[in-house]
Amino acid sequence: MNIVYREIEKKDNEEIAALIRKVFREFKIDRPGTVYFDPTTDDLYTLFRKSGSVYWIAEDNGTIIGGCGVFPTPGLPAGCAELVKLYLLPSHRGKGIGRELIERTLDKARRLGYTQIYLESLPELSKAIHIYEKAGFRRLSAPLGNSGHFGCDIWMLKDLTDKDLRN
Repeated sequence: MNIVYREIEKKDNEEIAALIRKVFREFKIDRPGTVYFDPTTDDLYTLFRKSGSVYWIAEDNGTIIGGCGVFPTPGLPAGCAELVKLYLLPSHRGKGIGRELIERTLDKARRLGYTQIYLESLPELSKAIHIYEKAGFRRLSAPLGNSGHFGCDIWMLKDLTDKDLRN
């Protein structure tokens, strides 16, 4: 493996959207109220041009194998952004790539001045939820902000002053 981590480029839109939707079909979560049907999924490059956001791409020998980002979702408390769209191809799971994407995203969020990171997920993504818990995310009883993803029913929050996975 020759993994390269970089910020999203316009040329990545089609490949990363296909990867995200492939993961949703794999876990049978391709339903309304999720990223699967979110029109912004087809143009993540433009979405992540918004101030206060970044989206990381992970490539293996020139092929996109995953991604993860931070986004200032409307309605979140001051100093809080959302960790969004963490997805990996099955062939690259369990190798620390997801953890590295999360850490790069959290590091950038800190540099952008955020003090908390929120995320939304689904029970079918239990392995990802375990990674989030190891990273210091704690479960919430209700959603924050206005992501528009009414199909998600797991909500988590992390204080960015907590220790991260590398500590």
